[in-house]
Amino acid sequence: MDTILIFLSSGLFLGWSLGANDAANVFGTAVTTKMLKFKWAAIICSIFVIIGAVIGGAGASNTLGKLGSVNAIAGSFTVALAAGLTVFLMTRLKLPVSTSQAIVGAIIGWNFFSGLKTDISTLTKIVYTWVLCPILAAIFGFILYKFLITNIRRSKIHMIRIDQYTRIGLIFVGAFGSYSLGANNIANVMGVFVPVSPFKSINIAGFTFSNMSILFFLGAVAISLGVFTYSRKVMTTVGADIFRLSPLDAFIVVLSSSLVLFIFASEGLKAFLISYGLPSFPLVPVSSSQAVVGAILGIAIAKGVKNLNFGVIGKIGVGWVLTPFISGVITFIMLFFMQNVFMQKVFL
Repeated sequence: MDTILIFLSSGLFLGWSLGANDAANVFGTAVTTKMLKFKWAAIICSIFVIIGAVIGGAGASNTLGKLGSVNAIAGSFTVALAAGLTVFLMTRLKLPVSTSQAIVGAIIGWNFFSGLKTDISTLTKIVYTWVLCPILAAIFGFILYKFLITNIRRSKIHMIRIDQYTRIGLIFVGAFGSYSLGANNIANVMGVFVPVSPFKSINIAGFTFSNMSILFFLGAVAISLGVFTYSRKVMTTVGADIFRLSPLDAFIVVLSSSLVLFIFASEGLKAFLISYGLPSFPLVPVSSSQAVVGAILGIAIAKGVKNLNFGVIGKIGVGWVLTPFISGVITFIMLFFMQNVFMQKVFL
């Protein structure tokens, strides 16, 4: 068991890195607009990330498994560690990068090292969502901004009352966003450990928890620790540096990005759309960073693209492009050392 926990530690580190980086995407705008204190944002985020991971994390995890099924626990350890180091490096640079891109790059690095083919169909689907995610969030942000502003002006609600409603709304959409983050992104944290999971299903008070649920719970706890200990820095970049947001803007950003994460994680929504013959979205772990930036851009466009910091956007864009490549290279190098220096079997 001690050996297993050592190998799982890289997944927990990746979870911590995700919490440190991606919590900003859920509550960064609320905290920097002073609508919610950091402490309460961290508490709400942590609770609902865990709920989302355990209840709704299976769908997106299956897609990652199709991209490349890491079949040795030492390999899973290395893949998760390389992705975690990449995200941590970007977090140190105050860049809200994509954990999804980091883990995908790491899995492809493992595929190259092990000599296995990368499923091009699955990779194409994932890359397609990287493009669709910020565009969809921008559309949501634009539409929601126009809708809310129009109705607020017609209703002539006093600004103090709007402020109160916005504060309450941010708490609810932040909880929804945290749930969606856990459901969608837990696959990034623990997905590579699912094929080699050391746990067995357990029954507690009449509820059965599968080995996958146990893995996802541990990963979600690690995300929560990342939220509490290291997420403040990135919140500044997301909530203030890209574009100056009003409290109402912050509400729209969180709601728009949360909807995007939910769409790409919900097995129930996918089944509902298919049952009525409607087009559905693939269940893929998408980037909450891209969703938030997209939503902010949508609001900026709705306002006439004033005060938009293109320098910060460009820097974030470069981070998105480099992340999977950096992660893949780090993974390949680390796998070489794990196999040839530490004598660990990284693939079967």
